[in-house]
Amino acid sequence: MGLEEEIEDLREEIAETPYNKSTEAHIGRLKAKLAEKKEKLENQSSAGGGHGYAVEKHGDATVALVGFPSVGKSTLINALTNADSEVGSYEFTTLDVNPGMLQYRGANIQILDVPGLIEGAAGGRGGGKEVLSVVRTADLVVFMLSVFEIEQYDRLREELYNTNIRLDTEPPNINIRKTHKDGLGVTMSDDVSLDEDTIKQVLREYGYVNAKVTIPHDLTIDELVDAVMDNREYLPSMVSVNKADLIDKSYLPTVKEELRERDLDPDDVLFISAEKGLGLDGLKERLWEELGVIRIYMDKPGRGVDYEEPLVLFEGDTVGDACTKLGGELDDRFKFARVSGESAKHDDQQVGKGHELADEDVLRIVARK
Repeated sequence: MGLEEEIEDLREEIAETPYNKSTEAHIGRLKAKLAEKKEKLENQSSAGGGHGYAVEKHGDATVALVGFPSVGKSTLINALTNADSEVGSYEFTTLDVNPGMLQYRGANIQILDVPGLIEGAAGGRGGGKEVLSVVRTADLVVFMLSVFEIEQYDRLREELYNTNIRLDTEPPNINIRKTHKDGLGVTMSDDVSLDEDTIKQVLREYGYVNAKVTIPHDLTIDELVDAVMDNREYLPSMVSVNKADLIDKSYLPTVKEELRERDLDPDDVLFISAEKGLGLDGLKERLWEELGVIRIYMDKPGRGVDYEEPLVLFEGDTVGDACTKLGGELDDRFKFARVSGESAKHDDQQVGKGHELADEDVLRIVARK
């Protein structure tokens, strides 16, 4: 029996097994086996060669436009950036990943127009694995849906999930420390609903014999498997609905209801028309917010503050991160920094590398000679 047949058999057994406390450990073991075999199949496919999509990351942040064929991604990227992606009204117009650069508020945001995803992409259909491998490198996933096909969202999320992309969630906070004896020891908080045997069954499937495991919060079997596999990408996402100019007012309530059925707040979804250029300013603003980009104005010795070309970082970044991005020998020569702006208690506050910066701070780095 080949791997694909084994995977299908495991999926069927999981689907046919009723979930309760008496079957929980068994299902956990099955899901662990399923994840392991899927990864093995993916590695075999990758080793087989073939055409791939190698897109070098440029700019300050990267956005992946994800959608089915002919949803309007090429039109949108041409409207937003300096790209020149072929546009057509038929499916599969874009056959290669096409990057473009959106310049916005002093930041360069790379937007990848990837080939349209189709159902079964995670299994290799339509070059889907290569496409999805590019999505994994992005800082933000933007779903692009047709206003007349909101149900595409379900299949797109499933394809991303099946290729180990986890959206809008944090990695499970689990600590696994291998030991040389004493078997598997599990320490967990009172709110963890999985029983200890289930946790141990999953760990054993991945070869853990002696280990200390700490689980401080509740989680599902799938999240436990994700934590043990430790090869998932956790990315934020947002949703845009294209061809909004074609919506009849009487049809709009139907569209909003379809969004709500998928736990999408219509007020959070961006309605746009790539062809007509409608809603694009709001889309740019939303990309900025979702990426969490901040601008740092560098106070350069003898030249004053450079407000024209800011250093672009992400929310939560520190003075140390700024030194790393600036490169050179700043990390080694760093003495202290002075910061003015929202993150500072007062103008020209003296800070160290651990100081967290805020948008539009002014930063001067003092280095040893």
